[in-house]
This record gives sequence, structure tokens and C-alpha cells, in this order.
Amino acid sequence: MTEIALTQDSPAAATVPAPRHLPDAQTVTAVTHWTDALFSFRVSRPQSLRFRSGEFVMIGLMGDNGKPLLRAYSIASPAWDDELEFYSIKVPDGPLTSKLQHIKVGDEIILRPKPVGTLVHDALLPGKRVWFLATGTGIAPFASLMRDPETYEKYDQVIMMHTCRTAAELTYGAELIEGLKTDELIGEMVEGKLLYYPTTTREPSGHMGRITDNLSSGKVFADLGIDPITAEGDRAMVCGSLAFNKDVMAVLESFGLREGANSEPREYVVEKAFVGEGV
Repeated sequence: MTEIALTQDSPAAATVPAPRHLPDAQTVTAVTHWTDALFSFRVSRPQSLRFRSGEFVMIGLMGDNGKPLLRAYSIASPAWDDELEFYSIKVPDGPLTSKLQHIKVGDEIILRPKPVGTLVHDALLPGKRVWFLATGTGIAPFASLMRDPETYEKYDQVIMMHTCRTAAELTYGAELIEGLKTDELIGEMVEGKLLYYPTTTREPSGHMGRITDNLSSGKVFADLGIDPITAEGDRAMVCGSLAFNKDVMAVLESFGLREGANSEPREYVVEKAFVGEGV
């Protein structure tokens, strides 16, 4: 097909409609496809948007019915970043992600600038060590928190446990964590403080097994050469499927930790806002 450039003097120019913009629109600045089922993207950040690392916002596209189709997505970039990053699964028949996975640089998405969430430092009592526990795209809020200087100012040690089915599904988190070592802002803060414990459940790898099993058996403590969890010094944040969250909560409570919230800080918090893989 030959493209025809229309000028103001061209008779057809008057019939060209003005570009349509989405409500609360932000522009896509980068897209990375990590696997056939996982991708991340960055968008412009509204100048007025203020958020705490670990919070989420509602983002989406227009649905086939002409109404906004929105889902909760954790902001994967830290609070200081000039742009916003998101990490998503691709669901072939998902109402939103079946469309969202095809976005390109320059496209627009809808972003409702009202951040909320439980996975924030204010929801935890002071402690010496913090555990970030995630499966799949549940690593997104921790991608934000691991890049925030406040995390390393508050804790002597930060442990990121991330479990996926295959090694390829761990790539997003692994590359992010590797990059922190040379990060100009927090590279020195991260050194010696951040421990990374990735595991797989369906493919052989250096570490295998579910997070709950590795915690309950004490394997993760032995592998990392650290003391077991105690209510006095340890804090935890949890993000995954509903079943995963329930199982991890039971394990954390077996160590004496109590669930907290923004209004009542305690030893651990869980993000319960996400709808799972039917997105």
C-alpha cells in the first residue's frame, strides 16, 4: 500500500480526524518481551503523581464496548524514577492483556493516578531484616522497593525470594538485581545487604522448590548461611496468587509474625488486590 502525505492544501486533509487520546493517557516509552508469556513496559509519568515504592495503580485500555478496561498493576519502578515501569503476564484470552501485550513505543495506555497498596515500608514495624516473597509477576512491587534507597536505610539485610516455573521466567528479576550492583544511586547501599534466592518448580536449576517449602524446611537459611526467621528481627512482604499468599501467611505466622496494614503496622504484609492470571 502506498502512503499519501496530506497537506493543509490537500482537499482530503479536512476529512482526516484529529488523533484520539485515551482518558488519563500516558505514552509508552519502552517495551521488553521476556518470554512468550511475560513482558515489561515503561510509560511517561504524570507530573502530579506521587507514590510510595511498592504501591499499585489502575492501568488499562479501552474495551470493545468503548469503556475503560482497567486492572491493578504494581509500579515496578521506584518512587524517584521519572517514568513508570510495569511487569505483566500475557493471557491469550485475557480481557486486558490480550490487547496490552501488543502495545508499542508511542502508544497510549490509561493510567488512573491514584496509587494505593499494602507493600510499603510504613505498614511494617521497624526490624533488622526484610523478606520479599514473590511468585511470577508478583516480583513487580519488589522491583520498586529493591531500587529504593529507603529499603537499605531501614534494614541491615534484604532477601528477595522469587519462584517461577522455569529459569527463563526468572530473567526479569535476575537482570534487575544484577544491575543494582553497578547502579549509580544505590550500588554501594546494595552491596553486602541484598541476598537473592531464585527457585524454579518445573525445571532443574541451582535452587528448586516452592517458597513455603524452602522456608518451612529451613533450606533457604542453610543455603544463604543466615539465621532462621524471628518475630523480633524479621519483617516480610508477600505478593503472589491467592493460594500462594495464604500458604506463605501460614508459614510466617508459624515463625511468630503477625499480619499488618497501613493503619496497623506489624511484622508482615500481603498484597491482596490482584485478580490472578485471568487478566
